[in-house]
Amino acid sequence: MSIFNTKGKFTASLASVLAITALIFILSSQTACNKSEPCNLTANYIPDRNTAQNAAMVAFCNARNITYTTDSSGILYQIITAGASKKPNLCETISMTYTGTLLNGTQFDAGTISYPLSQLILGWQIAVPKIGKGGRIKVVIPSSLAYGGQARSGIPANSPLYFDIVLN
Repeated sequence: MSIFNTKGKFTASLASVLAITALIFILSSQTACNKSEPCNLTANYIPDRNTAQNAAMVAFCNARNITYTTDSSGILYQIITAGASKKPNLCETISMTYTGTLLNGTQFDAGTISYPLSQLILGWQIAVPKIGKGGRIKVVIPSSLAYGGQARSGIPANSPLYFDIVLN
């Protein structure tokens, strides 16, 4: 069935109009973002209890004059600059500049990234919401809240990691 009559003028049946309207409604409801809904995502983890790693993390902080606070997760952190009062949540895409090193001082990564916070390592999901935009935090993350037993490029398995992070 054509939506044009024999004279080239646009005509549409009621069924065609309803089908197009329904399609538009379905597409808009699938892509619509309801800003009024609160974020209900949380970082799901088991607190790290590896005493040997914790001792190495504390020694790392002490050797570098990092005045750390211990999070219940096992992360050690120092907020250098708090940043804005609004803190990111796991439903947000964040932009941050960071440097990552092993506890022996070997840098394995550095750069600026923009990702949904919920898709980053658990240690970042826990630490980054402690600062706001413009904030800076130093974080030592136990391996269980980073890459665990998986080796990554430049990161041996079961390695606690140190990050210096600025939330852009």
